Amino acid sequence: MNFHGKDIKIFTANSNRPVARQIAEGLGLPLGKSDVYLFSDGEIAVSLHESVRGSDVFIVQSTCDPVNNHLMELLIMIDACKRASAARITAVIPYFGYARQDRKAKARDPISAKLCADIITTAGADRVLTMDLHAPQIQGFFNIPVDHLLGVPVLSSHFRSIIGNKKDEYVVVSPDLGSVTRARNFATRINASLAIVDKRRQKANVSEVMNIIGDVKGKKVILVDDMIDTAGTLCNAAAAIIEKGGASEVCACATHGVLSGSAIENIDKSVIKQVVLLDTIPLGDKKSDKILTLPVAPIFAEAIERIYTDKPVSTMFV
Repeated sequence: MNFHGKDIKIFTANSNRPVARQIAEGLGLPLGKSDVYLFSDGEIAVSLHESVRGSDVFIVQSTCDPVNNHLMELLIMIDACKRASAARITAVIPYFGYARQDRKAKARDPISAKLCADIITTAGADRVLTMDLHAPQIQGFFNIPVDHLLGVPVLSSHFRSIIGNKKDEYVVVSPDLGSVTRARNFATRINASLAIVDKRRQKANVSEVMNIIGDVKGKKVILVDDMIDTAGTLCNAAAAIIEKGGASEVCACATHGVLSGSAIENIDKSVIKQVVLLDTIPLGDKKSDKILTLPVAPIFAEAIERIYTDKPVSTMFV
């Protein structure tokens, strides 16, 4: 029996309304009635137009660009639900901003990911549901339960349907050493071999030398990463795979399409045939014929249902 709330209510702020709507539809529920808007001085205001007393509330909000506005919207909506006597509040964060600031890279650096975890908890969240944190250790920054969904099962399922019985023609490649575990998981799921791009800067002001660890000659390559920001690393890795490795073609996939700066231009000019992303971050006007997006709403809807009914989330990835 579930003791966390009499019913499920799905609310959203402004960062990713289409995904929140799809999650609610997947659960057979209406999206919660609320308004999130700005006062003339730039302050954020939240109004809930239905009761949440005794409910199990899930607030869907990616903390993507503009990161600080979307983070504050989430915090204020959590506070509104807490003060309205919600039984339990889960922050559903498909993309967790500040995740790359997860350690002190040099003296006097902040650890902003930890700060964000603290303020989300302090605002009143009882648990967090997110996907593909840049560093899985960020789960430990929270003092509340964190359910960490993976994008690889969704992406690998898409590529399995394309590959069919031609798995010997494909190689999965990690664009850097930090993504090897993710790429290995992906390769296992599609039953393909694995290679790695090793980047080294020999000295200051000298461009990086890329070496390919593994055999990609004549193969169709799938580059796997957790996010694509400016796409510089990804496009350089793709060029090295073609020029040095001798691959026949390169596709890429990632969970989060941050796509800041000149990312779209970089992708369009690159040797990459196609980039497959999940819709954890809305692309808006960032359009390219090379980009395909896949929905995350079904996997989040299933996770929310499991959380509400006290069933394990981990079995979704077996």
